[in-house]
Amino acid sequence: MSVGSDSITAVTDFDDLVQRVARRAASDSKSLPGPVGGAQIAEAEEQLGCALHPLLARLYREVADGGFGPDYRLLPLLGPGSVVGEYLTRREESAGAEHPVWPAGVVPILTWGCAMYAGVDCLSGEGQVLLFEPNAYSGGSWERCWFLDSPGLAAWLETWLAGTGWFEEDAYDGDDTVEPQPWDPAASRLSSGA
Repeated sequence: MSVGSDSITAVTDFDDLVQRVARRAASDSKSLPGPVGGAQIAEAEEQLGCALHPLLARLYREVADGGFGPDYRLLPLLGPGSVVGEYLTRREESAGAEHPVWPAGVVPILTWGCAMYAGVDCLSGEGQVLLFEPNAYSGGSWERCWFLDSPGLAAWLETWLAGTGWFEEDAYDGDDTVEPQPWDPAASRLSSGA
């Protein structure tokens, strides 16, 4: 399933947020890669087998091809070490496995280091942001390694812009920091392949 460029640009609810992210990205890095075009979005969606969440697509089309965002920064969309490359690698690890590791439709957008990833659930309307923390693995199912970081990509970006995300160095000093919670659909999504 692929989303055409008309569908991606039709989403305007995120205009202010995308502009604020672009300003922050430009102030954080003077050497951002250029944004991607519609052909690259279509190629990525073809390889992923699902549409990117509309806000995620806009970030790549209007801000930059990765290189901005929290901590380790968003991955590039295509190529080695990219959103698509990491997703395909993680899904290959899950193919035919008794205990799949990575659910379909969850695209890794950045690495936190130590094999941890932030991923956007492109099958959820809000684009839930998930944390994959493999260090929580204790054998059997990988469901305990999946956490809901944010109910939506927009909210996740807002915490980054405000400096209140759990991933911020001094986040634990504030009362409004929300830590990732277990992702309830993990078991069903991992076992269904979706």
